[in-house]
Amino acid sequence: MPLCEEAADLVDTEADIYGRPQRLTKEAFHAWKGMKAGAAADGVTLFLISAFRGIDYQHDVIARKLRGGRSIEEVLQVNCAPGYSEHHTGRAIDVGTTGCDALVEAFEFTEAFRWLESNGNEYSFFMSYPRKNQFGIKYEPWHWCFQKREK
Repeated sequence: MPLCEEAADLVDTEADIYGRPQRLTKEAFHAWKGMKAGAAADGVTLFLISAFRGIDYQHDVIARKLRGGRSIEEVLQVNCAPGYSEHHTGRAIDVGTTGCDALVEAFEFTEAFRWLESNGNEYSFFMSYPRKNQFGIKYEPWHWCFQKREK
């Protein structure tokens, strides 16, 4: 996994589905708003499950799972180690849709996922963890990362 520098310049976004405030880089937020509007125009609902997570927060997520009895090997299949999560960059989002639980593989069977596969790249969002990805992270059809296009 490549190191992911923690973003310093973030803007407030809409709250996530749990009502928690979220932040992204300005460019990623602008792209997210456009992508969400594009999906809505096609009758597809997209919403944020999570966005920026700092290194300390990532540490706390992993520590909580370890205290809950999970092994480090199991945890690192679904959560990157602190310093290696794309969420640190302020460009990664976890996406959800109506009628589907959050952060489950079943998201791949939704209209939202089909729309993202067909249209996400137009907004410079790419799925980071497809099946059998090079990083050994479990398949995450809900995790998309903004990658600025070079002009």
